[in-house]
Amino acid sequence: MNLTDGYVAAAVENAPVKELFPGIRLRPLWTGDNGAKAHVLEMDPGTSWEGLDVHEPGPEEAFVVSGTFNDGAHDYPAGTFIHAPAGSSHIPQTTTGCTLFVFYPEG
Repeated sequence: MNLTDGYVAAAVENAPVKELFPGIRLRPLWTGDNGAKAHVLEMDPGTSWEGLDVHEPGPEEAFVVSGTFNDGAHDYPAGTFIHAPAGSSHIPQTTTGCTLFVFYPEG
């Protein structure tokens, strides 16, 4: 058995792009057998989610890769990790633009 058996790799630039809202794009990178998902979320400067983003069925974990992300209450600069428990919610937005790596361990 090779140490890397089962590895999956995805390049962001090759991932399909899905525009969620004007200026907000999702790039799916991986989906696990149990429904877990990994994405990159790109938000242009001055964009905001349309409506409330509710974390269901499980938590959302995000790492701010670049820019500054705002959840409707706080700014999170590049290098910040955010864990949002299941059932929590926020309104994603940014004034500067930002890129997030987003992981849903439970789908």
